[in-house]
Amino acid sequence: MKKWTLAFCCIITMQVIAQKNTDATKYAATITQQDLKKQLYIIASDAMQGRETATEGQRKAAAYIEDEFKRIGLKPGNNNSYQQIFNVYKDELATASLKLYNASFQFEKHFSIPSNNTAQGNWQINDIVFAGFGNDNKTTNDYKNLDVKGKWVIIIESNEDNIEKAYAAADRSNSFSKTRTAMQKEVAGIMVVSKSFIDKEITTTPTSGFMYMNKPSEKNKPTPIIYVSYQAAASILTKNLAAYADLKNIAVGNYATNIHLTINKNTQTLHSSNVVGIIEGTDKKDEYVILTAHYDHLGIRGNNIYNGADDNGSGTSTIIEMAEAFALAKKKGKGPRRTIIFMAVSGEEKGLWGSNYYTQNPIFPLAKTSVNLNTDMIGRIDPSYKGDSLNYVFVIGEDKLSSDLLPISDSINQHFKIELDRRYNDPKDPNRFYYRSDHFNFAKNGVPVIFYFNGVHKDYHKPSDTVEKINFDVMERRARFIFTTAWVMANRDNMLKRDIPLNIPPR
Repeated sequence: MKKWTLAFCCIITMQVIAQKNTDATKYAATITQQDLKKQLYIIASDAMQGRETATEGQRKAAAYIEDEFKRIGLKPGNNNSYQQIFNVYKDELATASLKLYNASFQFEKHFSIPSNNTAQGNWQINDIVFAGFGNDNKTTNDYKNLDVKGKWVIIIESNEDNIEKAYAAADRSNSFSKTRTAMQKEVAGIMVVSKSFIDKEITTTPTSGFMYMNKPSEKNKPTPIIYVSYQAAASILTKNLAAYADLKNIAVGNYATNIHLTINKNTQTLHSSNVVGIIEGTDKKDEYVILTAHYDHLGIRGNNIYNGADDNGSGTSTIIEMAEAFALAKKKGKGPRRTIIFMAVSGEEKGLWGSNYYTQNPIFPLAKTSVNLNTDMIGRIDPSYKGDSLNYVFVIGEDKLSSDLLPISDSINQHFKIELDRRYNDPKDPNRFYYRSDHFNFAKNGVPVIFYFNGVHKDYHKPSDTVEKINFDVMERRARFIFTTAWVMANRDNMLKRDIPLNIPPR
């Protein structure tokens, strides 16, 4: 009798699971290429002006997404509002002057202020430390025997192996590493001798601007950084230099000087927002599954609109269509057990701002959030992809916080037969994709995540990332797979285990 009862129960359980899978497949099928294309042509249109954070284009995109959530029937996710608004600050350089004794250097001809620095004030510099190439690594330590704490330093932007090469634009990535090294040594300020002034078109009016989230305070004042020409550096160090390359012949050490630097800025308070809609769950409505995609992109630069069709119009279109599929299921009596949060976030391109704001100010408890499924670029094919089929998606983060996640993906994929490429789960991945989209802010707060991604391509972060280049057949399969994963997450008996310790290597 007991054996018969157990067998009967197993049969009933299998039938229930089969029915649930049938339901997921049925509603996943409502996500079509045609609907995704219709959404994407709007989101990635010129009318949205590239959707840059805290601009009119971003606000237009947010209003469109909110209207779509309302049309679909989602409830507002932030009390009675569909938007979670956060402040953004923008600095514009008003004036800047650099004097050596009584002689003034000309702005943009012999000195400039980087747009990613918000320091403001007046500095009288009576001695400065020349630290050569400013390297401090396993092979080279230009700071050896130099006392730079609390002092201004001057460093060469280009490394010695490429200093002879003429180029019009400064080596900014190299420069960033060197300025970060100097800041770690607690210097008072940094002058970077840049080649960007050679053959540079002179601009007489300071126009640099910089957007950021966290206002500087007395405790986190930015280190002042300026770029100077090699001619200005020669005057400051009292050396005769015939060319930029001659900088490498100057001895490191302390140099007496008499510099006065003034930087004045104007700061605007702007606003951006995450757009949040929900489908309320049934018996587990106080537990949550959150689906994210960033809707911001790079805006307008010069005469070019950066429409960001793949990045991340594809993800934004997908969460709207997934929301519609879940809403239809609920109308038919197949609503999710857990509450599903659909959140289009902004500020991702600026540094994951929107998702960081949400996780610091969660509308729904992170401890009760079972999983974050993040969709960022799923409409294209990576030309460097070497898998067995173009029917693939990169899945990132499954193995980091919960042992439940990867087996669930594999079990769902028995139906879809998509190649789930996990190469970027490797912590040694030089691309560091695990850190580069909004799922990371959830992961670092302990929420299990999966990041769905097609890889980069030649149009990545270029004006040429346009709708006509989207592979809608592949995008449809990926969107249906993500929807089905969300369905399973929303309806399983238990929240995902958090049984893998959080381990975030240095970035």
